[in-house]
Amino acid sequence: MSSKQQLNIEICMGSSCFSRGNHKSLEMIQSFIEKQNLQAEIHLKGCLCQNQCNSGPIIRINGKLYKKVEPVMVVDILEECKSASKS
Repeated sequence: MSSKQQLNIEICMGSSCFSRGNHKSLEMIQSFIEKQNLQAEIHLKGCLCQNQCNSGPIIRINGKLYKKVEPVMVVDILEECKSASKS
C-alpha cells in the first residue's frame, strides 16, 4: 500500500458488538495487518459503544461505517479499503 492515505480503523468493542463477532473481527484485522506488513499504514483502535447496536457489529474505516460485519467479511472489507487508498 502506498503512503497516500493511512487507513484509520475503529472497531466497536461495546458488549453487543463484541459478543456478536467483533472480538473475532479484531483478531482478523490484527492478523491482516501483520501478514501484509501494514503496521505503518493502518491505525487500529477499539472504541466503546457507538450507539449503533441494532446495526452491529460495526467497524468504521476512514469515517465510513460498516454495519452487520461478520468476521468472514473483514478481509474483503480491508482489501477493498486498501485498494481504494491507493487511488
